[in-house]
Amino acid sequence: MPMLYTKKRISGRNVKITPVHTYCPERAEKRIKMEEFKLLYEGKVREVYDIGENLVIAATDRISAFDHILKNKITVKGAILTQMSKFWFDYTKDVVPNHMITVDNNDMPEFFHDERFYKRAMMCKKLTMLPIECIVRGYITGSGWESYKKNGTVCGIKLPEGLKESQKLPEPIYTPSTKAEIGDHDENISYERSIEVLEKKFPGKGLEYAAKIKDCTIALYKKCAEYALSKGIIIADTKFEFGLDENGEVVIGDEMLTPDSSRFWPLEGYEAGKGQPSFDKQYVRDWLKANPDSDYLLPEEVVTKTVDKYKEAYLLLTGREFTL
Repeated sequence: MPMLYTKKRISGRNVKITPVHTYCPERAEKRIKMEEFKLLYEGKVREVYDIGENLVIAATDRISAFDHILKNKITVKGAILTQMSKFWFDYTKDVVPNHMITVDNNDMPEFFHDERFYKRAMMCKKLTMLPIECIVRGYITGSGWESYKKNGTVCGIKLPEGLKESQKLPEPIYTPSTKAEIGDHDENISYERSIEVLEKKFPGKGLEYAAKIKDCTIALYKKCAEYALSKGIIIADTKFEFGLDENGEVVIGDEMLTPDSSRFWPLEGYEAGKGQPSFDKQYVRDWLKANPDSDYLLPEEVVTKTVDKYKEAYLLLTGREFTL
């Protein structure tokens, strides 16, 4: 392997001094290969890289609320989201297969060994994603509660009279939505409309796929909500995304049951009839509502408290302290 040296003239002789640069063809080739991993998609929180046969999905420390990306970053948030998704994917693989291959950076191409990807990256199978966000609600809260107060329905579904805010529903309800582009609002749709949306993209398969993802959503929620309750957390609602693998089978993708995609409430102190404290970004939403002129910039104490809430949820659910 050739080395380049500086030279200094001493008493009429050229003397080699410490090498200043080493040329390594193998390293040069790796650098070229690393640069080939292009950013396929950048969402509100996640970055998706195409690495050939598979994808790498990296959760950033960005946080979004009300379909806006906030100006702050929430330290270690991306790593907590990725590691919590791993926990749930492992826990539910007997219910629905998922797209996760590994979260070990050492099993990924060298490009993802960089510190910014550490514990934040997940290597996944490529899926053909279904254009529906699968929302399931076990308790009445948020926009669902506001709708119920007006007309007794949530996303067009008639509910029993006399429900209180934050009350557990007799059975979880499925309220799908379309997935909007960044900056646009997701649109709540009926189950019947979800069939039409899927039929348009997958002719002859709309009803089959709509029924499958509805059944999977309810089954996943019931299993995970029961587990979380045993650990002191109420999962009030959440959302899933599904895709098709190379065999045309429905597989869960994206993230799963994180504080970004779910409402987590502490079981201790829970009482229907009022809003609940939470382990999720509801704390951020509430602060933004109370401070409409914030221009989506959070004060440091809100950032710190949000990080603490995410860490506490991770500890309760997994039994492990979160560390980087």
